[in-house]
Amino acid sequence: MHRSKSSHRLWILLPLFALAACAGRGGTIPYDVKDFGPPDQPAALNVAQDYRLAPQDVVAISVFGVNEFSGDYVVDTLGRLRMPLVGDFQAQGLTVDELSGQVTQKLGASYLRDPKVQVTVKEARGRKITVEGSVAQPGIYPIGGDTTLLQAIAMAHGPSEDANPSRVVVFRTINGQRMAAAFDVKDIQRGRMADPSLYQNDVVVVDGSRSRRIFRDAVSSLPILGIFVTRF
Repeated sequence: MHRSKSSHRLWILLPLFALAACAGRGGTIPYDVKDFGPPDQPAALNVAQDYRLAPQDVVAISVFGVNEFSGDYVVDTLGRLRMPLVGDFQAQGLTVDELSGQVTQKLGASYLRDPKVQVTVKEARGRKITVEGSVAQPGIYPIGGDTTLLQAIAMAHGPSEDANPSRVVVFRTINGQRMAAAFDVKDIQRGRMADPSLYQNDVVVVDGSRSRRIFRDAVSSLPILGIFVTRF
């Protein structure tokens, strides 16, 4: 069946029970949604440049020629980072360049002359997505930079034997509404459908026979206010 280019722009409110009844390829939630854009939360960012640190993130700080200041540091639950002799300072919300500048300033003010500091993100634990349903290891996974749907499924160690890869649903909050769009992993792998980017707090649900109840519960329990529908 051919879908017009304008077929993906209509949002309507639908009862939750209609979502629970979806099975197989097709159903209420449409595929290849062109305007399934970024969520209300900030989009996935480049860790090396634009990523802003969050609690539980791990950063590697290297101070040239001074090993006692170099090492891996964890941003604590209050968004602070603690370095020897320097003490605590706020790291949450900073980019790696901003954090590097702050460390340089603190070290230069008290201990070192013209310190050379480099900061990199080792683990972006503060940004997470959820992968549920018929995957080998469902769970919550951290994401750092750009992450796609195929990469998210790979994080969960791939589809399980009973998975229906033709029906994978991504839930996302856009303009204050909980939205959903369906994707066919087989079509993505064959190059027939683009591999969509995922964002912080996205929920990915893979359909499958043994996890049908999980799929149904995940769909029906989310506070969905609207979904994308097809207009022919």
